Amino acid sequence: MKVLHLLASPFFSGPAESLTQLALAQRARGHQVQIAVDTKRRSTAAEELAVPRLEALGLLSDAGLELSVKSSPLAVAKDIARLKRLSVDVVHCHFSHDHLLARWGRPAGARLVRSIHAPRSLRRVMPVADAWTVPTEALAARLADQHVRVLPPLVDARFAPPTSRAEVRRRLELPDVPLVGMLSTFQPSRRHDVAVAAFEQLVRRRPETHLILLGDGALQPDVEADVRRRGLSARVHFVGYQPVESFVHWVQALDEVWILGLGNDWAGRAAAQARACGVRVVAVDEGALATFADAVVPAEPDAVAAAALGAERRSVVLPSPSDVAVTLDALYTGGS
Repeated sequence: MKVLHLLASPFFSGPAESLTQLALAQRARGHQVQIAVDTKRRSTAAEELAVPRLEALGLLSDAGLELSVKSSPLAVAKDIARLKRLSVDVVHCHFSHDHLLARWGRPAGARLVRSIHAPRSLRRVMPVADAWTVPTEALAARLADQHVRVLPPLVDARFAPPTSRAEVRRRLELPDVPLVGMLSTFQPSRRHDVAVAAFEQLVRRRPETHLILLGDGALQPDVEADVRRRGLSARVHFVGYQPVESFVHWVQALDEVWILGLGNDWAGRAAAQARACGVRVVAVDEGALATFADAVVPAEPDAVAAAALGAERRSVVLPSPSDVAVTLDALYTGGS
């Protein structure tokens, strides 16, 4: 099959990482797969751009689509015309802009599939699609009369337990003590304020523990101020946004990850990445996080602190990109 994924984002983050793993698995099955992303926004203050990454993998679409929510009406019209002229078997849309574009520019004979990555994208009035994917069974139930599958997070093979966690920490200049981490943008939905308050309680019980905060975002200065106010600066490390090559090592260095909220990807990718590295996961019950968490807690400092660095570990089999690609084949063709 010829498959074109549409992802109206310029960033290699959120759903883009799982989508890349899916596309590689689909290509391994013999399909011709390309990914079109936002090519209008060509610079970023921190996050990694998707275009260079997809070019290096041979996955970047050559259809000439701008595919941006920042596009002018004229550019959108040109994208519709270009899309309509393509010869593909499947157009797989991942964001609302993609779906609207495909509603008017669907190539003749192509099957239209839409992925919902977060509940806010599932609206009462949306363009039609031949099939859907969602991140959780709960969302699948809301599309019960549709051809729908759950699309789990897919993890790059580089996420694996380290040979020596102590050596990873040495290279990152981290102390060889209990390390708890958060792997998220500094936004209200991620609840860094809850994490800092929980960490303050945790250090009373385990004073040697350190907190590693990966990512950036608008609320970082507020979180930094909260850390200073609580006298935790010596134990909390702000390490910024990390591209995947270094991000893997930061995750491998951790004993535990706290995931206290989600953004535009409810499949629980960060939890799956942490598990793949042998890291314990404490998470709230949002999206698919409970599937991958060792401990599920309410978003309250007392509960997070009480669950932190516990002994309980669950055995979870992570989704295989190749198996998921097989499932998508059936969805693409209308089979069971």
